[in-house]
Amino acid sequence: MRFLVDACASSRVLLTALKELGCDVLSIRDRLPGIPDEAVLALAIEEDRVLITEDKDFGELVFLRNLPHPCIVRLVEMNSAERADVMRFLLEHHEDAMRNGAIIVVTSERIRIRQKETVGRHDEF
Repeated sequence: MRFLVDACASSRVLLTALKELGCDVLSIRDRLPGIPDEAVLALAIEEDRVLITEDKDFGELVFLRNLPHPCIVRLVEMNSAERADVMRFLLEHHEDAMRNGAIIVVTSERIRIRQKETVGRHDEF
């Protein structure tokens, strides 16, 4: 699977974990620091990558501005090791949802998955 890790979510621990799982990983922090969120979203679509972020602003782009999007995984208030563990879990148990463009929000208490076709204007990100 191919991932684009937003600068706010990027860490050596997460990038290494994904690479050890055989994933193709691109980090915004390493390759294109400072690009706007719209460009991050466009790059993820162009390169068919799952976007991993902590940034709530992508919700506005998807839900309010109705921009096209790949799968977006938002990791809320997690340290590097927790992010790596969550991504391992998602790859093991929810790979199909990621491949199909779901919006996934993960907190310490739950995982919320919205399939691409059910994403509406009033959903929370």
